[in-house]
Amino acid sequence: MSEIKVVDVSHDQRLLVHEEAASTHSLAGKRRRLTSLDIFRGLTVALMILVDDAGGDWPVIAHAPWEGCNLADFVMPFFLFIVGVSIALAFKRISNKFDACQKVGFRTCKLLFWGLLLQGGFSHAPDELNYGVDVTMMRFCGILQRIALSYLVVALVEIFTKASHEENISTGRFSIFKSFYWHWIVGGSVLVIYLATLYGTYVPDWEFIVYDKDSTLYGKVQSVSCGVRGKLNPPCNAVGYVDRQVLGINHMYHHPAWRRSKACTDDSPYEGSLRQDAPSWCHAPFEPEGVLSSISAILSTIIGVHFGHTILHFKEHSDRLKHWISTGLALLALGLTLHFTNLMPLNKQLYTFSYTCVTSGAAALVFSALYSLVDILEWKRMFLPLEWIGMNAMLVYVMGAEGVLAGFFNGWYYRHPDNTLVNWIKEHVFIRVWHSRRVGVLLYVIFAEILFWGLVAGVLHRFKIYWKL
Repeated sequence: MSEIKVVDVSHDQRLLVHEEAASTHSLAGKRRRLTSLDIFRGLTVALMILVDDAGGDWPVIAHAPWEGCNLADFVMPFFLFIVGVSIALAFKRISNKFDACQKVGFRTCKLLFWGLLLQGGFSHAPDELNYGVDVTMMRFCGILQRIALSYLVVALVEIFTKASHEENISTGRFSIFKSFYWHWIVGGSVLVIYLATLYGTYVPDWEFIVYDKDSTLYGKVQSVSCGVRGKLNPPCNAVGYVDRQVLGINHMYHHPAWRRSKACTDDSPYEGSLRQDAPSWCHAPFEPEGVLSSISAILSTIIGVHFGHTILHFKEHSDRLKHWISTGLALLALGLTLHFTNLMPLNKQLYTFSYTCVTSGAAALVFSALYSLVDILEWKRMFLPLEWIGMNAMLVYVMGAEGVLAGFFNGWYYRHPDNTLVNWIKEHVFIRVWHSRRVGVLLYVIFAEILFWGLVAGVLHRFKIYWKL
């Protein structure tokens, strides 16, 4: 399903989902690698490891329980934005549409396979030393599944509208929007479908069985009263309703971020036992990468494609940066206005339009900054670990972010499963030295995980070894 190959990647933009050639041209016409995109991808993988493994002790960087936007909430949109930029560069030349569609379909299937394997419940790494999942409780959605959907839709749009791009090449302030109008038509359609479903769907009362064995309500049926339309609260939103109807409630995520909300636990914003008087929906599953929210997430990838088209459309660095920065600031302003006027709150779980704008605007500014520092000023050395991670993103994601390597080492313990090399290093080298669990865990994640994987990826890069999807 995937390959680890020794390859020449001098002109290959190594993406989490796409490994087609994706280089750009310097002003002198020389073809070269877009290093800033590798670094941005590596930074996003590093952020994922940081918020996943340190977020429990630092809730300020973990996913917001419901409304709001913490550091962890930028990871998914950043990935989708990067995928969009990469699609534009990878498909700048298409010799055979059928072959291109075959590659897109094959990669989509591989992404779905790895997504189900890693987040469907089969892998319990790194904390539990067992594998397997009851297929009646298997989680269908996840990070790679969402990327697969966005990649499939946007890549096919890019392939089948390629001729129209070349026919509509024009000059002017808004020429790039005219040249790639089909992408904005698709983006507008996605937004209309999402908003119409979000605000127009009637959400009836619903019930579920509690499957949390640590709960006093285990095995009992709980009911949730709704009977409303257009609500964006945890129990009665259309996003959850669509997922319960399409996926089935047993196939949704059983540990949603809303369990850290004040309504559910006295330990908020930390994880903790649910309150005795907690609303029934606190015990329910919710899918943060569900069907309707993933449809909305396609727009993040379309915005990324637009930024990739900018590289091809404008030849001067200054023109690219002006367009990127102005677009990023406009998206930020629009998203924050929608949020603070209470028209539409920032919400990663629902993937609201305001959330799409703010996170895409942030991605635009981060990418612009990296492009300026790395591809224009050529300050590359300080970013080398992130560049190496970005060039082997799939390997670091699977082995590091999903804890497969840590799970392997945890399988070798001394007398008790808690006495592992990983736990010993975390406890004795970091936590006890700093006399603080929070500081120790944070430093452990930065140095023993992120920097470690940066060095491992650097060694693999030295021998030109990459994990290809």
